[in-house]
Amino acid sequence: MTETPISEPTGERSSEHGPILVGWREWVGLPLFGIHAIKAKTDTGARTSALHAEAIQRHTVSGTPMLAFRVFPFRGDRVTVVSVEAALVGERLVRSSDGDAQLRPIVRTTLEIAGIEREIEISLARRDLMGFRMLLGRGALEGMLVDPMRSYVWGSYAPPVPFRPSNLPPPMRDE
Repeated sequence: MTETPISEPTGERSSEHGPILVGWREWVGLPLFGIHAIKAKTDTGARTSALHAEAIQRHTVSGTPMLAFRVFPFRGDRVTVVSVEAALVGERLVRSSDGDAQLRPIVRTTLEIAGIEREIEISLARRDLMGFRMLLGRGALEGMLVDPMRSYVWGSYAPPVPFRPSNLPPPMRDE
C-alpha cells in the first residue's frame, strides 16, 4: 500500500525534552501488520488501544496461541484489506463508551506515530459503526500531549484509491 502525503507534518515537542504534541486524530502506522497508514483517534479515557478486526481466527504455531484476522484500514473501503497474524498475549474485559463490557483478544505490535516507533498492546474488536478504525489508548500515548483543538499534527495522507467498478469511466459508445 502506498500512501500519498497531502500535508506536511507540523508536529513538535511541547518543550525540548518534554512530551510530543499530537492532535485528537492522527495518521499512524502498524508496520509489523503491514499497515502503513490508518486513521486513529486519541482516547485518553481508554487504557488499551483498539483496532477494527474481522474474521478473527485462533490457532497455535509451535505451541504459541496465535490470531489471524483481517483489517480494512480505510473506513468505507471494502477493497483494501490486510491479512494479519499475531501472537495472542491475553484477553481483557474492555468496557466500551456505552458501558457494555466485552472480553477482547489482545495482541502486541509496533506503532509508528510522530516519527517514533514503540511497542503497544491492542485489543481487537469490530468497530464497523465507529468513526475510526483505531483508537489510541493511554498506553500508546505515554509521553505525548494531546491537543484536542488540532488534527493530523504529524501530517495527513490520501488513502490509495482501490480498483472498483465505480471508478471506471463509462463505456465508449459507437455513434
